[in-house]
Amino acid sequence: MYKKFEMELAGRTLRVDIGRVAKQANGAALMHYGDTVVLSTATASEKPRDGIDFFPLSVEYEEKLYSVGKIPGGFNKREGKASENAILTSRVIDRPMRPLFPKDYRNDVTLNNLVLSVDPECSPELTAMLGSAIATAISDIPFDGPCATTQVGMIDGQFIINPNSTQNLDSDLKLTVASTRDKVIMIEAGANEVPEAKMIEAIYTAHEVNQKVIAFIDQIVAECGKTKHTYTSCAVPEELFAAIKEIVPPAEMENAVFTDEKQVREENIRQIKDRLETAFADKEDWLAVLDEAVYQYQKKTVRKMILKDGKRPDGRQMTQIRPLAAEVDIIPRVHGSSMFTRGQTQICDIVTLAPLSEAQRLDGLDPNVTGKRYMHHYNFPSYSVGETKPSRGPGRREIGHGALAERALLPVLPSEEEFPYAIRAVSETFESNGSTSMASTCASCMSLMAAGVPIKKMVAGISCGLVTGETDDDFILLTDIQGLEDFFGDMDFKVTGTTEGITAIQMDIKIHGLTRPIVEGAIARCREARLFIMDNCMKPAIAAPRPTVNEFAPKIIQTTVDPEKIGEVIGQRGKTINGIIEETGVKIDIDDEGRISICGVDQAMMDKALATIRSIVDPIEVGKIYEGKVVRIMNFGAFVQLAPNKDGLIHISKLADHRVAKVEDVVNIGDVVKVKVLDVDRMGKISLSLKDANEVTE
Repeated sequence: MYKKFEMELAGRTLRVDIGRVAKQANGAALMHYGDTVVLSTATASEKPRDGIDFFPLSVEYEEKLYSVGKIPGGFNKREGKASENAILTSRVIDRPMRPLFPKDYRNDVTLNNLVLSVDPECSPELTAMLGSAIATAISDIPFDGPCATTQVGMIDGQFIINPNSTQNLDSDLKLTVASTRDKVIMIEAGANEVPEAKMIEAIYTAHEVNQKVIAFIDQIVAECGKTKHTYTSCAVPEELFAAIKEIVPPAEMENAVFTDEKQVREENIRQIKDRLETAFADKEDWLAVLDEAVYQYQKKTVRKMILKDGKRPDGRQMTQIRPLAAEVDIIPRVHGSSMFTRGQTQICDIVTLAPLSEAQRLDGLDPNVTGKRYMHHYNFPSYSVGETKPSRGPGRREIGHGALAERALLPVLPSEEEFPYAIRAVSETFESNGSTSMASTCASCMSLMAAGVPIKKMVAGISCGLVTGETDDDFILLTDIQGLEDFFGDMDFKVTGTTEGITAIQMDIKIHGLTRPIVEGAIARCREARLFIMDNCMKPAIAAPRPTVNEFAPKIIQTTVDPEKIGEVIGQRGKTINGIIEETGVKIDIDDEGRISICGVDQAMMDKALATIRSIVDPIEVGKIYEGKVVRIMNFGAFVQLAPNKDGLIHISKLADHRVAKVEDVVNIGDVVKVKVLDVDRMGKISLSLKDANEVTE
């Protein structure tokens, strides 16, 4: 039965239609936020997927260009693979919802969000986040919700709830917060050096709004919610755990995992598994879940060691950062390079500079975002974790990590006017054991400075972990978590920033939310750690941006011309500008506003191209000396090209200070001469003198 629900959210109407479309999905909500329309569905398989030890959740966010009145470009004329924005939106939907499904649930679940219409005043991404939560909450899929999501912007220090696309352009903060009834469950932020206290205030402002949305969702569930279906539990049998502990006592498992060498730990666990497989050779049902059982045993051991005994697997103190190392200029001939190492996490970052014409173009749903000049790409090869598998290009995790490091550095980049380059940073993961995205932030900051990019301040990042007990106030925060603490812990709280404030946050958790003391403690711990990394690792390697770009980087000079004179610079069918490019070997880019960028490696040729362009657009001045080429000879004088399409005449009487019988006695076609402008008449005819120019020169 079709039902409609409405609430006012940040001054706009949020409407949810239930039972109107997609009735064969387990749950479906047709979301209307202003004129933004998104169809959100939740669907689950009837049976669990065989042979897996994880919850198979898929989240899709489908951007359809008809939603903004566009036809896709290219020959195919239909949407292709998901855009980077769509992938990042899917990840933001996934992260708060995944922990709310049962841990032993193995049925395939797909959350699909189809963007049908976009109102610039109402974010389709936010609408999809709310839609997925509602569709799942009203479905028969087991789910410990509801949850809600709010976006927060900040202009002139004032918070804006669910800002529109125009406000986002001017905002110093782009914060997304998801909450359950009591706790914050997900945080994602990009910020212009927002102080920690202000960030915490923004987070809990969003949390308060989320409570109103959750009350609205409760109303929908009360009227339209289905009874949750039963499912086959894939939990490890307790009798298997008991049998494992008989063979491998807790003290032995502690010794196996208590090491700072990932390879040693993995070998210890492999030997334990071999013993258990031998011991349970006649129990096929136990062998089928043995890997999961050993994983759970490790997890319980590590959590107990940290929470009860105050010991970390590698022996560090709770606030201690692993050994640090940093260096720059490790790769020759590239425009900038660095390597950052933290324990067994190692990133090599390489920066490439190019003209602005090589900036990335974006064909998305936001009319205000059509491209970006700074691109950060992150690669995670299998060898970095000692595994072997073919490379199939970046997955969602790699795209997400690259976007986080990109967001971390955007606030400190110079403007296009200050530094007219497109910038690409690529982080290659050489070794991974915890928080490579934060290592990528540190490495890319250093390689940008090494390349001569005048960033405003140094940026560093670190991740904080968490292990919780039975009560809300029973927890331990862990600075600089390694892979094992990430896998077996409850939180991966990543924060990047400068000495002044935060530039990015990404928080993943595996539990049903965080209390305010945990959030405040993690943010404070991350600030302390990132300042330590800057002072003790990054600054000794490179303390400030180099004053000039790398010798192998292209050089760029800019000039501005009257937009009405762009046609003169380009010439008929591009003849003029192509002639300049051919003569000087530079690259020239012109935009519609009259900004011209000249890019090259030979400064003399760049200066020559600039002089030629200026000669085309600047008026010829009487009395000024110019250099030009003789292009035509008549019996009464010679024509000299001062600039493309600007020729002047040297009358035969002005060739020399004596009588000249024949023009060729003084100049010939192709000669480059210096001339003085005597007159420019109303028709634009230019009179020149060779002898007067020579007198001035002498």
